[in-house]
Amino acid sequence: MNPAEEYILKQQEPFKSILLHLQVIVETTLPDVELLFKWRVPFYYEGKNPVCYLNVTKGYVDVGFWGAQYFTKHLDKLESDKRKYVKSLRYRTIEEIDDQVLIEVLEQAYNFRKEKFITD
Repeated sequence: MNPAEEYILKQQEPFKSILLHLQVIVETTLPDVELLFKWRVPFYYEGKNPVCYLNVTKGYVDVGFWGAQYFTKHLDKLESDKRKYVKSLRYRTIEEIDDQVLIEVLEQAYNFRKEKFITD
């Protein structure tokens, strides 16, 4: 078992169920991404390009996206928490996950995976 899968399976509920659900959605939506373990959390990459990460922190699961500054859909659902480039969807329960929103955000992340950060 790779370390990213181990990370997911070691989480307490409800986070393990949330992560497993997210894993299915990500891998179904973006079949050519690879689940890696970087910076001690699961990351999805396409080649050398990060698409998103999954992190259990502060009582929720954070699904983080680097290319979010290019996104045009669901901006009202993305959190930045004073992060300059990364935005994320956050889930405290599995019921909070809107699969369609997640899929559309994942598709944006995949489409912008090769873009560079826009700096001020």
